[in-house]
Amino acid sequence: MSRKNIKEIEPDAYKAMLGLEEYIRSTTLDRKICEIIKIRVSQINGCAYCIDMHTQEAQKMGEDVRRLFAIAAWRESPLFSEQERAALLLAEEVTYMDEDGVSDEAYNHALEQFGGNGVAQIIMQSIIINSWNRIAVSTHQVFGE
Repeated sequence: MSRKNIKEIEPDAYKAMLGLEEYIRSTTLDRKICEIIKIRVSQINGCAYCIDMHTQEAQKMGEDVRRLFAIAAWRESPLFSEQERAALLLAEEVTYMDEDGVSDEAYNHALEQFGGNGVAQIIMQSIIINSWNRIAVSTHQVFGE
């Protein structure tokens, strides 16, 4: 049985999500960093729809395919800068949120690399893509549709 498309049945909810996308695009957070956050969080959440979308977007921005393949193993890969590592660690901890929340290590490392506004923007980017993942996975969105 197919599931309902939230964009069609609750357009105001979808519009609100698009408002968050507009916000994040208006920030100073580097677009390539946004895309690697989106890809990594989507990998964690098992969202094939968003992985497909954001790997294509990253390629359009000139992202190296080799780096896209390495995102899943970014900790072991030499292909990511210290700033990208800080963003990925913070995004992962926001995604895997447990009773302890985000560690001081992840927060402070991101703070050193991005400053206060950058940390807030990374947290918001992580929250936004986690929300999109939950919409896509819970409604069984399939890429190419």
